[in-house]
Amino acid sequence: MKIRMGPGERLFEIGIYASLVLLVIVTLYPLLHVLFASVSEASQLIKHRGILLQPLGFNLNAYLSVLKNPFIQSGYMNTAFIVVAGVLFNMAMTILGAFVLSRKKVLWNKFFIFTIIFTMFFQGGLIPLYLIVKGVGLIDSLWAVIVPFAISTFNLIVLRTSFAALPDALEESAKMDGAGHFLILTRIVLPLSMPVLAVITLYYAVEKWNSWFYASIFLKDNELFPLQLILRQILIANATDEMSAGGAVGDHYQIGETIKYATIMVATIPILCVYPFLQRYFVKGVMVGALKG
Repeated sequence: MKIRMGPGERLFEIGIYASLVLLVIVTLYPLLHVLFASVSEASQLIKHRGILLQPLGFNLNAYLSVLKNPFIQSGYMNTAFIVVAGVLFNMAMTILGAFVLSRKKVLWNKFFIFTIIFTMFFQGGLIPLYLIVKGVGLIDSLWAVIVPFAISTFNLIVLRTSFAALPDALEESAKMDGAGHFLILTRIVLPLSMPVLAVITLYYAVEKWNSWFYASIFLKDNELFPLQLILRQILIANATDEMSAGGAVGDHYQIGETIKYATIMVATIPILCVYPFLQRYFVKGVMVGALKG
C-alpha cells in the first residue's frame, strides 16, 4: 500500500536529495578539476581562471613525463612494499592485541586497555621516536616507516570491541571440543569479523599509501622515497626539472603545472580503484566495532 506524503514531507524529501546532490558535486569536483587540468594544454591552463568544467584541449604529455621519471617508478615500488608489508604487519599485530584484550579473564586487562588509550592523548614526541629508530639501526630503511607504527590505537580499540561483542557461547563450545586460543582465533573469531577486518585493512592501506612525513625524516636516499614524498617534492618544491628539461623557461613553467596535476592523478587512482571493493563493508564493519563499548 502506497503511503501518500504531505506537502511538508515532500518538501523535506526534496531538500534531502538536493543536499545529497550538492554534497556529491562538492566532493567530486576537486577530483574532476585535477583530472581535467592534467589532460589540458599547458598553455591554455596557465591562462585559465575560475572553475574548470572540461579539459582545455587534450594533451597527455604530462602523464608521459611523469611515467618517465625514474623516481616515480621507484616511488611506486617503495610505496607498494610499504603498503603490502606494512598492512600485513599491522593486521597481524592488531589482531593479536585485540584478541588478547577482548578476553574477559586476562590478568590486568583494564590496566593494559587504559595504558593503550593513554597513548592516544599523550605521546613521547618526534625526537624520542627518531632516537629510538636511529638506535635500532632503521634509519634509511623502509622498515623505519613500518615497524615503529605497528599498531594504531584507534584501530585496535575498534577491533577489540568487535571481538568482545561475539557471543561467549561460541568460545565456550569450542573449548569443550578441545580448541585452544589460536584455533578459536583463526576458526571462529576471524571468520565472524570479516567486515571489521576489511575496514581496518583499508584504513591501514590508505594510511600507508598517503604517508610521507615520517619517510621524509627517516629516509635520506631518494631511491627509497615513497610515492607521496616524491609527489610532495613535485608539488611543493616544484621539482620538475628532470621531467620537463630541454624546453624554454616559459615552456618549463607551463608543463610543470600540468605535471603537478598528472602526478596527483597517478598517485590517487590506485587507491580509488581499491576502495569500491571494500566500501560495502564500511557501515556494517565500523558500526559493529564502534557502537558497543
